[in-house]
Amino acid sequence: MPIIHVTAGEGLPASLCLDEAGPVVLMVHGFKYAPGHATECPHRHIFALSPERECFKVVSWPRGLGFDGQDAREGLAIGFGWNARGSLWRAYAEAARAGAALAALIAEVRAQAPHRPVHAIAHSFGARVVLSALAHLAPGALDRIILLAGAEFGHHARAALATPAGRSAEIINVTTRENDLFDMLLEWLIPAPARGDRSLGLALASGANVLTLQLDDTATLDVLRRAGFAIAAPAARICHWSPYTRAGALDFYARLLREPERLNLAQLRAALPDEAAPRWSRLAPELRLSLPTGRKLSS
Repeated sequence: MPIIHVTAGEGLPASLCLDEAGPVVLMVHGFKYAPGHATECPHRHIFALSPERECFKVVSWPRGLGFDGQDAREGLAIGFGWNARGSLWRAYAEAARAGAALAALIAEVRAQAPHRPVHAIAHSFGARVVLSALAHLAPGALDRIILLAGAEFGHHARAALATPAGRSAEIINVTTRENDLFDMLLEWLIPAPARGDRSLGLALASGANVLTLQLDDTATLDVLRRAGFAIAAPAARICHWSPYTRAGALDFYARLLREPERLNLAQLRAALPDEAAPRWSRLAPELRLSLPTGRKLSS
């Protein structure tokens, strides 16, 4: 049973056996999805091997991450669903509560399979879910975390990474200037936890266990291409789903999760550009002049 679906508040299926080898990969969706919803159920869409809905942003995460549902040796993919419907403010608050439920699920996985690596990949508000889970977990509960266009503030992220579970995890913060509009909306509409705080697109600096990777940067894509990862260039100036819909992106994340020793953060950091491009850099210069850059950082 290489792929299962779990909704926040539920535990692992009683029939599930975790004695096999291979990584356990938790997949966490973002805004507007909700388990059981008629059109936006993540278990029937991005967490399905064959999504029921045809849409540019509905791509099979498990298939892209190397799961085909047939061979237990490939590991276990867990689609974690939570209620991200309603207003932006409601979903943001619910993401923190879903984090506690995700932590309980991870603890259950660890109890049954302490020998297996456990990773997480999350998009948008799903990043807040995973980061919120860290405060409820023991050191080493999560091995590697990939955040895709994470909709969370830097203050909350740094607090999560300062927890015992956060200090022992590796974080790959995938950003793109295609997401600038969505980052700005988060900063405008959600009260910041600290004055001048910014979203993860700008606020999470690389460190010993943190790598920020700008996926629309030409130099970054060139480095990854020379390493054997052909990720398509951005097709749009504004897109919130680009970090997982672009051809080659999920293949790259699959290798990050399946070969962490080969693709270690220190080597990636040494090969990639040191600084991210400024906000709005994907837009025409004349348009950038009329756009706000977000809250000013306090001195």
